Parts: sequence; structure tokens; C-alpha cells
Amino acid sequence: MDMQKDVVSHLTELRKRLIVVAVWFLGAFGIGVYLSPQLLVFIKNHVGRIQVEWSVFSLSDGLVVYMKCALLFGTALTLPCLLYQLWAFARPGLTRQEARTTLLFVPASLLLFASGVTFGYTVALPMMISFMVKLNHAIGAHEVYGLQHYVSFLIGFLYPMGLAFEMPLAALFLTFVGVLTPGRVKQVRKYAYVGLAVVGSCISPPDFISHLSVTVPLIALFEISVFVSWRYSLRRAAKPRLSPT
Repeated sequence: MDMQKDVVSHLTELRKRLIVVAVWFLGAFGIGVYLSPQLLVFIKNHVGRIQVEWSVFSLSDGLVVYMKCALLFGTALTLPCLLYQLWAFARPGLTRQEARTTLLFVPASLLLFASGVTFGYTVALPMMISFMVKLNHAIGAHEVYGLQHYVSFLIGFLYPMGLAFEMPLAALFLTFVGVLTPGRVKQVRKYAYVGLAVVGSCISPPDFISHLSVTVPLIALFEISVFVSWRYSLRRAAKPRLSPT
């Protein structure tokens, strides 16, 4: 009976926290709707030295891109709130030190994601677009960029870059819950290198410089993840676990 009450209590708390996240998302989405025109103009005019003209091929293209931009903006602003609510839900089962450590995941996740998007937008993306423009000119093609296709291309590249920069934080979390250990990382390191090289080649143009501009940061992030996992494993092994407070 007590177990059933505990389950109901936890589910009730989880529902309340999810409601908070939903309300936060609606507010962030509203801000995204207001800021979408300015964001799209900024994206159009600040991709390195590349200047492109957008075209629409159906009446709904502008609306679709407008709402997609607002949705992504709202999602990005909701991520810290979601992580904090998850942390608060799990807080009773953590020690004081564990709670302090995992709370840092909230700002760290946002910072790492923003760093990945910024790197992709300011470094890798201009190189990709420049290469593709030169290739189009080489075959005598006339460039007409569809607004919806262009924005979808940006999102399809920048979001994976933002998620890739979360690797150190993901490694720390997996080590924290005992799934990842330095020994396991050593076993998969060579396979991880191959996988990251494949991912880098898939999201970058088919030239050597672009491959390096994407693959090298991915491998560096993986090595940072390995170091973070190793350091945390040593610290956890050196300290006895305390009872939750």
C-alpha cells in the first residue's frame, strides 16, 4: 500500500513538473513568434561573406518557415527548464554533492549546445555554402534558393552540431549513472573515431578541408568526453558515497 502511494505521489509530482515545462514552452514559443522575422533576417545576412536571395515556391513557404523558426526557438529556450525540472524530480534520491554536481548540467547543456551551433554557423556552414556555390557556378547553374529548403538545410546541419557538442556532458552523465567506464571507452575508441569520421563526412561537403573542419572538432569533443569520464571515475572511486539528505 505504501509503495502504491509513493508511485502515485511521484507521478503527481512528475505531472506538475511537466505542466511547468509545457507552460514555459508556450511562453518561449510566443517569444519566438515575435522574434522570428528578425532571426530570419539575421540568418540571411550573416552567413560569413555569403549573400543569398531567398525565393518562395508556394504561398505557405513563408508561414512554414516562420512557425518552424518560432518552434525551434521555443524548444531551445525550454531545454534548460526541462533539465532543471528533471533534476528537481530526481533530487530527493541524490546526495548533497551529487545534487550540486548534476545541477551544473543545466547551464552546461545550454552553453555546449549554443557553442556547437555557433561553431557550425560561423565556421563550418560558410565553408559548406561557399563550396556548393562554387560547384554550382562550375556547372553553369543559375542559383535560386527556396526559402523552406534553405532553412531546413540550416537546421539539419546546425542542430546535429549543437547536439555533438553535448558529448562531454553526456559522457559525464553516463559515467555518473555507471553505464560508462574508462575501460569501456578504451574498447570503443577506434570504432568511435571511424564513426565520427563518417558523421563528419556526411554533414560536410566532399572536400578535404571541410571534412577536417567538422571531423577534427568531433574527435576533440570525444577525447574531452573520455577525459571527463576518466576524471569523474577517479573522483568517485576516491570518495565514499554519503547518504541522501
